Amino acid sequence: MGSYKDPNHGSDDDVENLVQRLRLYKPTPVSDETEFYVKRAAVLVCIFQGNNGDLRVILTKRSSSLSSHSGEVALPGGKQEETDIDDIQTALREAKEEIGLEPSLVNVVTVLEPVFTKHRMIVVPVVGILSDTKAFDPCPCADEVEAIFDAPLKMFLKDENRWAEEKEWKGEKYLLHYFDYEAENGKYLIWAFTAGVLIRVASIVYQRPPAFLELRPRFWDMAITGDIPKP
Repeated sequence: MGSYKDPNHGSDDDVENLVQRLRLYKPTPVSDETEFYVKRAAVLVCIFQGNNGDLRVILTKRSSSLSSHSGEVALPGGKQEETDIDDIQTALREAKEEIGLEPSLVNVVTVLEPVFTKHRMIVVPVVGILSDTKAFDPCPCADEVEAIFDAPLKMFLKDENRWAEEKEWKGEKYLLHYFDYEAENGKYLIWAFTAGVLIRVASIVYQRPPAFLELRPRFWDMAITGDIPKP
């Protein structure tokens, strides 16, 4: 996977230091074998500094009326549209549509390696910083979002309130991680793709692996290796 260099100063939760760490991150180049991709999407990992000084990430609970992944916790994001210039624009546009987050409030600092899903979709995590939290007035789109909440980023490196389910794909085992979290507006289960992306982001930000076995599914990295099954 990608690499980063440690600027070696500042607090773990200092936003200025966070920006430096993320800008130094070098994603692994993506394979040119992309002609078989049929769908592409992007999600926004929007990080901000909470009142207690900790780094937090904005999450949503999808509407229970949606046809897919209804009621699940997700990062703001969605499918790429023809008018989108790149993955960054997709992530920012979707975040504005879903939760009312103005793109001008987000300082995009890096784009991580794309994740290839079993549903034949590339999903690109776009990481941005929300510096002025008072300027953000959450406005969920009722058709798509049931609730907006935030969680501490560091929790995705801890073994607390976490459990995992072993799965198998083409003879290889991997783990689906589940995190139980109680926010001010309710209890949430953060799992699967969303949990996996946040484990990765937290590992980069805090420059250490999680305190548990991660065991990512191999198909996640197919956009990098080019080992993509044809339709």
